Amino acid sequence: MPTTRKTLMFLSGFLTSLGALVTVCVVLAIPQWVTGKIEFSDNRFSNGSILITYGLFRGVSIQDMSSGLGQPDLAFEVLTILSNSSQKSLHTAVIVLLFLSLFTSLLSSGLTFFNSVSNPYQTWLGPTSVFIWNGLNVAFVLVAMILFAANTQANRLSLVLSSTLYLMQGYTYGSTTHTYRYSFWLMFLILCFNVITITIMFFYQKARYHRKQEHRKPMENAPRDGILF
Repeated sequence: MPTTRKTLMFLSGFLTSLGALVTVCVVLAIPQWVTGKIEFSDNRFSNGSILITYGLFRGVSIQDMSSGLGQPDLAFEVLTILSNSSQKSLHTAVIVLLFLSLFTSLLSSGLTFFNSVSNPYQTWLGPTSVFIWNGLNVAFVLVAMILFAANTQANRLSLVLSSTLYLMQGYTYGSTTHTYRYSFWLMFLILCFNVITITIMFFYQKARYHRKQEHRKPMENAPRDGILF
């Protein structure tokens, strides 16, 4: 059976890994990643702005008119209306990375809970594996954030989505501004959970090393005759 210290430390790691797992599920499910505000006008003296809010899978577009008549609100599937382009490829890559993050969070949760109730001898079931999976999780989330922001800003993802939605309206588009929503910023919470888990495992390994050193000292300081006896 594991010691009380080990149980408490691995249970703490389990809770932070579970927190990362739940947060990844939230950011995948809720379509509140970014809102793009796009100025537009048409040849019928209508002008205003399009507010397009979307996540990884779904989104909604609303027109805020300064003059003229606008279109009704539109709900859409992001991957469905994106053509086979660099925008779609990067967006798909973000989704894949977050599903990999979900998988590594699940593995970390299982391993930390398993270590809290048992003493596995295999290295790949112990703290080393927790380090690996959480380190990979951090990498997946960081790359996903960078790719999403780059796709939104550099590849003008909001404008591409808007122009596809209103393709038949013949709009002329102006400036575009973006506001990142809470689903995007929640990925920082995933990073924090993973860093906390790694920190807990680091202190566990450090305490385990010191305990081994303390057990070794009495043998090193014992007289040679006593050891032989």
